[in-house]
Amino acid sequence: MDKKKIVLTGDRPTGPLHLGHYVGSLINRVHLQDTAQQFIMIADAQALTDNADNPEKIKQNIIEVALDYLSVGIDPNKSVIFIQSMVPQLFELTMYYLNLVSWNRLKHNPTVKAEITQRGFGETVPAGFMIYPISQAADITAFKADIVPVGEDQLPMLEQTSEIVRKFNRTYQCDVLVEPKVMASKLMRLPGTDGKAKMSKSLNNAIFLSEPFESLSKKVKRMYTDPNHLKVEDPGKVEGNPVFTYLDAFATDKEKLEEMKAHYQRGGLGDSVVKKYLLEVLEDFIAPIRTERARYAQDKEYVYRILKEHSEKAAAIAQQTLDEVKRAMGIDYFLEKVNI
Repeated sequence: MDKKKIVLTGDRPTGPLHLGHYVGSLINRVHLQDTAQQFIMIADAQALTDNADNPEKIKQNIIEVALDYLSVGIDPNKSVIFIQSMVPQLFELTMYYLNLVSWNRLKHNPTVKAEITQRGFGETVPAGFMIYPISQAADITAFKADIVPVGEDQLPMLEQTSEIVRKFNRTYQCDVLVEPKVMASKLMRLPGTDGKAKMSKSLNNAIFLSEPFESLSKKVKRMYTDPNHLKVEDPGKVEGNPVFTYLDAFATDKEKLEEMKAHYQRGGLGDSVVKKYLLEVLEDFIAPIRTERARYAQDKEYVYRILKEHSEKAAAIAQQTLDEVKRAMGIDYFLEKVNI
């Protein structure tokens, strides 16, 4: 029997997960857990690199993210869901890998540069944030992940992981670390409700997986559409129209959707009618998730027990890799007899 591929993926716990997370990664994880050995990391240590002044926010959101995972169908009997900071081996690996990467290389990582600009750090960028690509390399290699699903904006991070793997194996003349392959996301990316390219809690343009119906209704009614579709009889654009992008992602009646698109494009269909249909579609999708989430939320002790047990399992696996790394480097001082 072929060995299952190992997959590592995860999220920073900076807030509840939204529909963008679902179409961009969560649905893929639900499918992968049946065919691969999947590790899903709640990256709290990485989240602290730009939230060091508010660790309580990260602490509270760990359980929120875990509830979202369980409510969309990620099965703790199939996937290992762990908390990054509860696997200290990751930080020791990070320290060893730091010596294999130049500061200049880190500064020119396109993803790091883009995120520094996005967060407005300027010269005050935390050192912990700068070494994020190396920390990510430790996360990936600790579990000897064969596959890492990423969006296009994260490809430079995986390239840096591959560089570290190759340099480590070359420097210490071993084959301890596994170079991961990228699983480039073929899934669509949802725009924000305001029409901006990215859905984000900080931009106040996200619809959450746990969104109550009342606020869901308000958000859908306020959604950006075709700005030139001023009158019902005007022809409207479907491409780039977030309402139709969301319908493409979540509507199950594709025939009805295609008819609606054609009607909108030739004119005679108002935005309010399309938004009403979108509200029905999204509520049909979110309602079962909302119900499952509420069920798990009633027993948070069970959820924390999963996280604790899975973090211990992840730590045991990471320790095996760390032992191999130290042995390859010749610094496993007490694992070998010391020559006196």
